[in-house]
Amino acid sequence: MSETQKLDFSAVNNTTLASFNQHKNLIKRMMKGNSATCSECNKPLTLQLPPNTKNAKPSAKPPGIYCAKGCTDIELDMEAVSLMQ
Repeated sequence: MSETQKLDFSAVNNTTLASFNQHKNLIKRMMKGNSATCSECNKPLTLQLPPNTKNAKPSAKPPGIYCAKGCTDIELDMEAVSLMQ
């Protein structure tokens, strides 16, 4: 490949940006308390939050948005969120 040729990543970038925005909007809706369904199996999605007290039992799954069948699995970095406050 010569120095004058440039790679065109615009198609990949556009697809990645669209997917990122879909996930971001889904997370916003779920954090507001709205319900949503999995785009693959149409089962309801659940929002798993970290325990809010030291005496609470830790959950088996990390904080995130999950589908019962496992199609959707979005892990949330709650430590980063707590640092923003």
